[in-house]
Amino acid sequence: MSRTPKHAPVVAELGRPETAQETADRKAASSAAYRSSQTFRGLIAALIATVGVVLLIVLIVPRGDFTGSNAVDLPAAAKNAQSTLNRPVLLPTPPNNWRVNKAVLIDGKPVVWDITVAPQADDARGYAHVAQAFDADADWAATPLRGTSSKGTVKIGGRSWDEYVIPNPDSAANINYALGTQVGKDYVLVYGALGKAGTAELVAKISPQIDELESGR
Repeated sequence: MSRTPKHAPVVAELGRPETAQETADRKAASSAAYRSSQTFRGLIAALIATVGVVLLIVLIVPRGDFTGSNAVDLPAAAKNAQSTLNRPVLLPTPPNNWRVNKAVLIDGKPVVWDITVAPQADDARGYAHVAQAFDADADWAATPLRGTSSKGTVKIGGRSWDEYVIPNPDSAANINYALGTQVGKDYVLVYGALGKAGTAELVAKISPQIDELESGR
């Protein structure tokens, strides 16, 4: 039997002094409870820190803003392209609430002035290329359209446009429709994932700039 130490205090709930074993059990239980408390507090602290980091990231990460530093300066890009080629390039005005994602000269035969536009709303879908292929004709369209040829024409803004319906968009970078027209020595092709109505709307919007390009102004 365990022997109690001399002069050990009487424990109220026991009505007698603790035995050595009872003292050891009590201290072990107290240590376990303390460790558990520390672990729980550490978990809470870690969760608070994680939430704080997430909130900080949300606050400092820039949103997609057309007027922000990532917005493409289309007039400046067009001026540079025109200076490089020493000939006029198309400078379209996209519809309201659209953004210009890219405007570049693509080297090759032919050289292509390629502008990528898309709806600005985060939940909007679709995109389009407005491409001016220099010293090219409708045959060039087969390259970006993965071999698709025109099956007819449509009239938009007083101009005749070759119509291209892509039968399998999944194998053509999601391109589903295109409209193209000859503008002097160049071929302008508007193509992407806007479908027939969306592409026609974009073409109607930029038709005045296409007329200006053809007139040489």
